[in-house]
Amino acid sequence: MTGGDGSSSKVASRPAASTGSRERSGPVSPPEPTLRHLRRLSGPFGLFEHALGAEPRPECGYCTDDNGRALALACRVPADPYAEELAHQSLRFVEGAHLGAGRFRLRLGAHGRWTTEPPSDDAAGRALLGLGAATAEAPWEAVRERAGALFVQAAAFRSSWPRATAYAALGAAEVALSEHADRRSRRVARRLLAGAAKVLPLPAGAPSEEGFGPLDAGQAPGKRSWRWPEPRLTYANALLPAGLLAAGEALGRDDLVAGSLDLLCWLVDEEGVEGRFSFAPVGGRGPGGPKPAWDQQPIEAGAMAHACARAFSLSGENRWRASLEAALWWWLGRNDNGALIWDPATGGGYDGLHPGGVNTNQGAESTIAFVGAMALAQAQVFSASRRLETEAVAAPT
Repeated sequence: MTGGDGSSSKVASRPAASTGSRERSGPVSPPEPTLRHLRRLSGPFGLFEHALGAEPRPECGYCTDDNGRALALACRVPADPYAEELAHQSLRFVEGAHLGAGRFRLRLGAHGRWTTEPPSDDAAGRALLGLGAATAEAPWEAVRERAGALFVQAAAFRSSWPRATAYAALGAAEVALSEHADRRSRRVARRLLAGAAKVLPLPAGAPSEEGFGPLDAGQAPGKRSWRWPEPRLTYANALLPAGLLAAGEALGRDDLVAGSLDLLCWLVDEEGVEGRFSFAPVGGRGPGGPKPAWDQQPIEAGAMAHACARAFSLSGENRWRASLEAALWWWLGRNDNGALIWDPATGGGYDGLHPGGVNTNQGAESTIAFVGAMALAQAQVFSASRRLETEAVAAPT
């Protein structure tokens, strides 16, 4: 199989339209999560991967990654009018992509033929994320049963790529912690998690004496110790501590929980500046790399939001709630150029943040990240009365 670690996230193949930073007045609150733009991106075989502006690009086809993530999202916003349809559509795609033993095809062409690209570890991990969420959470019996049956087959997946493993671990943790999953499903989920715990990295070096500081670390670039377990931040970085935290929680391993929280707090500190997140760009960022750097992608904010939400849920510590809110505000204008990174007209998420504003393409990955984050906002911790112009996101204490 091919892996995905060390590469950038997906970038649309046509030049994007852009818009500059926007001046706003009045209160800004998190929008209601909606799947309507994903419905617009849906074709006869699944969710189209790319868009030009808000319009889908059928010629670019479909990918397993997006349909796996869409399956998980549909199960987390079941009240949306399109949720059940999206869940069935995405599950059919994932079922058709499975080659057996946790191996998944990567891409389907616009006319419904699978491409010759080799199976992808990242696609497998994201498929297992969706299958695990559907097995544990889907309110539709047919979806839950079909997803559970495929999860048991696909949970044989193992990978040396940490991000692919982290996605699979997040799905497996859903099953292992679910009261609704059957005994066999929980058993294979725990087996997958035990394997993931051997792949997912712990932070390098010893914790700093300061511990978890504010989003602005107050240190000059290059002065902080580099505790990330890779030479550079690459893509979906918060996914690594999120997967490790999920494995630790599901397996009852305090050492993994402690290590993942340590790694996550380092990442929050590294990517924070003046009360906001300044995420690693498409090309990654190494020790002492400049901030801001471009282009920044929504997959970073989405991974950070979900990681901090899990940390807050597990620990109850307000420092994680504050960091979660900072990740959510990234879409709503508290970012490096003050731009909205979503389209109020469509409910879709923009594809990226660059020096001149935003990439106004609204592809599947970006929209799934945005809608998933706003679902967290609605479900857990966001105060809709906060005003973007007058109140800074609280720093972790």
